[in-house]
Amino acid sequence: MTPIAAKTVLVAHRQAAVRDRFAVALADARHRFVAADSEAAAIRAAGDPEAQPSLALVDLGLAADAAAFVRALRAAAADALPVVVFAGSVASAADVPPLDALGVGYVNEHASTPQILPALAPHLFPDNFNRRASPRVPAGVPVAYRAGLTVAAAVTLDIGKGGLAIRTMTPLARDTPVHVKFRLPGATNEIEATGRVAWADRKVGMGIQFEHVSSNDQRAIDAFLEEKRGSS
Repeated sequence: MTPIAAKTVLVAHRQAAVRDRFAVALADARHRFVAADSEAAAIRAAGDPEAQPSLALVDLGLAADAAAFVRALRAAAADALPVVVFAGSVASAADVPPLDALGVGYVNEHASTPQILPALAPHLFPDNFNRRASPRVPAGVPVAYRAGLTVAAAVTLDIGKGGLAIRTMTPLARDTPVHVKFRLPGATNEIEATGRVAWADRKVGMGIQFEHVSSNDQRAIDAFLEEKRGSS
């Protein structure tokens, strides 16, 4: 078995208790961490040639401008730096679109220690997760979803080859089976898929991981993603 490479993670949060809980989980998994309690300290750590973090976990409350903070972290880093935002630090829904455009991920700062590594694994080891094998494309597409007796309509945050994220303040519980229906921009036919809730956060919404999509609908999704990546 190939050993899992140790990573260095920047943990930037106002509260020491949150920094400590994530640091313990990372240390238990033999990963290294760098802690920061201010915007300036986080940017310095991102650019530290000795630390060279592979991932940044950031509290947006450390900065006045959330998107500018993310851009500054990436500008300071030597290589492309994946950024995951503590979901509870998103100040308003208006911050979500620019953050989505920057391709950030989200994590629940209230996660218990055993939940932290599974939540961070797709960001630490993206090549090992099929649902992240192709980038998500930010897209505000109307979507209808059904789970048991619950039927609702919302708007997508992003769409990917293996799933989508939905903006909602009333997300379903993780692992809930869901049926979704949406129409891609410019398409005449609706896409239908079944899947499960992969993550949920009341500040952001929820992610749906597809489990069954027809071959025609999957081709339509793939073509949409290729078109968007080609135009970016």
